[in-house]
This record gives sequence, C-alpha cells and structure tokens, in this order.
Amino acid sequence: MNARHHLLYLMLCVVSLLSVSLNSAADVILPSVDNKFVSVQEINPGRDAGFVVGDKLQRTMILTVKQPYELIKESLPIVGYEHRYRGQVSGIELTAIDVEESKERQQTVYTIHLEYQVFKSGRVVKPAILRGEIVKLRQQGSKDIKQFRMPSFNFRTSPLSVYGEVNLKNEMSPFVAPLKLHADKEWLMLKVAAVVLILCVLGLVYILGTSTWLPRMGGAFAKAYRKIGKLPEDAQGLQQAISTVHEAMHQVAGYSVFGNGVDQFLLQKPGFAPAKPEIERFFALSRQVFFDASTPLDLGAPPREWLKKFCRHMRDCERGLKPEVRA
Repeated sequence: MNARHHLLYLMLCVVSLLSVSLNSAADVILPSVDNKFVSVQEINPGRDAGFVVGDKLQRTMILTVKQPYELIKESLPIVGYEHRYRGQVSGIELTAIDVEESKERQQTVYTIHLEYQVFKSGRVVKPAILRGEIVKLRQQGSKDIKQFRMPSFNFRTSPLSVYGEVNLKNEMSPFVAPLKLHADKEWLMLKVAAVVLILCVLGLVYILGTSTWLPRMGGAFAKAYRKIGKLPEDAQGLQQAISTVHEAMHQVAGYSVFGNGVDQFLLQKPGFAPAKPEIERFFALSRQVFFDASTPLDLGAPPREWLKKFCRHMRDCERGLKPEVRA
C-alpha cells in the first residue's frame, strides 16, 4: 500500500515538472522579427466603449509575411484563451478564430479573424484591453524562430446597471455619442396616412362633386344634375327636368334616344349598363308626364326626388364609376 502511495506521488511530481517546463517554454521571449519582413493591418470594432457582459468584439488582423519567413500557425491563440490585464484576469475570452492564407510571389498574406466575448462586469466603467497577440515566425529551411507582437486594442466595459446617484454630466463618456430618440418610423406612418387621407378626399370630391375641374367631371349628365337642382319645385319644373335629362342622353348617344332604343343605346355605351332598369323607368316617367298622366307609376319616391337620384347615377356612370342601382 505504501508502494502505491510512493508511485502516485512520483507521478504527480513528474506531471508538475512537465507543466512547469511547458509554461516556462511558452513564456520564453524570442527576439522580434525585423519590421521589413512583416507588416500588419488591423480592423477593429466600430466603437471603443459601452461594452457589457455578453457583448462580442470582432477584430481582423491582416498579417503580411515576406520571404524567407513564414507564420507558425501553432503559435496563433486558441479558442478559450482568457486575456489578462496587468496580471489580472480581464474576463475577456477568445471565442472564435479563423485564418485565411493567400500566397503571393514574394510574400504570404494571413487574414486572421478573431472574436472575443466579455464575461466580466464591474460596478463602474472600467478600461479593458485586447493585448497584442504574439505569433511566431520561422525562417524557411532554418531553425531560426522569431516573434511578432500584433497591436493591442483598448476599450471600456460598462456595468449592466447603475449603482447609487449618478451625475450624468460627469459620467458621459466622450467615446459614446449621446442617445437620441428617432421618430423616423412614426414620421413615415404619418406621411403615408396623409397621402391616404388626400386620396380619400379627392375620391369623395370626384364622386360627390359637381364641379368640372377634374377629368370627366364636366359631362352631359353632370351638367344636367346641376341644372335640375336649380329648377322650381312644381309640375312645370318636373317637365323641364325630364327634358333636361332627355337632352343629356341625346348628347351622350349622339342621336335621339327613345324608350324602344334603350338596348341600342347601352350597346354603344356599355358604361351605362348598370343603370338599365332606371333608364327604362325614366322613359316610363316621361310618357306619364307628357302623354299619359292617368297611368300610375310607382317610383318608390316623389318623381322630382327620384329624377335627381337617377340623374346622379347616370353622372356616376358617365365618370366610369359603378353606382348603386335601385330598380
């Protein structure tokens, strides 16, 4: 039993020594490569303040390595590596890395996409840093290894909530633009509503209006409708109103239309077809008023009132609308 304990103790000692030696090897500072052999272009996040727990930072490092050096890809940072700032864990972890390699004639371009995530939050705004990653370069056909430190990126992390009293004037960061309320969506909805309202008003004016300033509003039946409204409320006024409608129908058809020619009129002017029952009733009313007053005719309304409705429906047909027809 004691032998087993001794063996386990020896194994633990060996593992400890190996880990210490590996750490020591990883911490070895190599000489830096000459700048004439390597250059870097960095693409950092669009802002450098206001990051909270869970936010991700994307960086892109475009590393150009000239011959005879080449990048040792094993020296790139690995996912899960947690950065340290001044010896303390920064709470920023590398969550993804992707490398694209493009070989040219005298150089090789490595496009390194790095994604970091913030896992730590404080009570106040704190500075943070993505320290410059150190990569190793090897001279082709040689054991000469040098290192290159990429640029670092400084930013600030913010707490999720504010503790105690805060003076906004003193706490405003010059790196963050002031918050503004945008009403673009509301303005767009207001403009759309205004356009719809204008169209509805124009539609009502076109349907109910009696003026002639819009297209197809100065037709024969539109004029007859206005004229009927000015005639006296008596038998003579009714006869004049019927004659006015006859005149409008003759003007539309281009010839004199009588009761037996309704079908021919509608064949030439199909836009008036929805009002066929009313046209036939109009000719029946005309016969009653001018020729046979003894023949009863049920219009459902006084002749003068019905005639005004009929003329308005004919005006709607004239304008290309579909009026509500009442037989």
